[in-house]
Amino acid sequence: MTTETRLKIAIQKSGRLYDDSIALLKQCGIKLVRSKDQLFCKAGNFPVDVYFVRDDDIPAFVSEGVCQIGIVGENVLIEKQARAAQNKASDSDMSNIEKLLPLGFGKCRLSLAVPNGFDYKDISSLAGKTIATSYKGILRDYLKEKNIKAKIVTMEGAVEIAPRTKLADAICDLVSTGATLATNGLTETDIVFESQCVLIQNPDPTPAEQDLLNRLVMRIKGVLRAQSSKYIMLHSPLDKLEEIIAALPGSETPTIVPLEGTKDSVAIHAVCDESVFWDTMEDLKSKGATDILVLPIEKMLD
Repeated sequence: MTTETRLKIAIQKSGRLYDDSIALLKQCGIKLVRSKDQLFCKAGNFPVDVYFVRDDDIPAFVSEGVCQIGIVGENVLIEKQARAAQNKASDSDMSNIEKLLPLGFGKCRLSLAVPNGFDYKDISSLAGKTIATSYKGILRDYLKEKNIKAKIVTMEGAVEIAPRTKLADAICDLVSTGATLATNGLTETDIVFESQCVLIQNPDPTPAEQDLLNRLVMRIKGVLRAQSSKYIMLHSPLDKLEEIIAALPGSETPTIVPLEGTKDSVAIHAVCDESVFWDTMEDLKSKGATDILVLPIEKMLD
């Protein structure tokens, strides 16, 4: 009796990154059925098992080989690796984790911010100051790179209140819109690290596991490319053909189709790897294109 090889993947157990990760797997054709409090489930139509864990634990699950792959914010991964590298007594530096793909969701930035009215000129203004953060590892490496000596206070939440309570002079925290900083009277000064969710891998899969991983990565790449692409169809006069093709955004090899009943026009079908905006369509029309149709793409494989 042979045991079926199954790929194990760790994702965040709740929150927005959970929703985005589940949506990605569904777009890859993987059907999961999970009860509210279930921390593990099997896909019925693809040999993959999903572990639902805290985002901070995902790098360890992958590094230790509990799961072959994981979906995690790059900020979490880099912080774990930085802290492990700085902690000489650490059993694992997590340097064996490989980043396979950026996934395009969970985008944010880790930034320095100071209170409004702080006399800030550049990063040297923080020399000798106290900075509060949940990302001590990344911040320490950043300050060392900039040759800035400052005290770091580690906080696991509500970092933005540190200057108001006199716990710190400045903060280093995740920013998406900047609204939380503004509400707390803070001004963003320097971007320390830009982050998004990434697909990570343990470097020691078996050949069978690697085959499954290759299949899954191919599907993910197809989904990601489809998300950023559009299928465009239009009619073009023959004497404007080259000019119109040149105006198609991100299209290298459009398909030219003769139009029945006319010798001076053709149809153009193209996959555009860039966004097609109204001004793009207006530009194509001004060059002589007609019957312009832009369609979303659900799946795409090269």
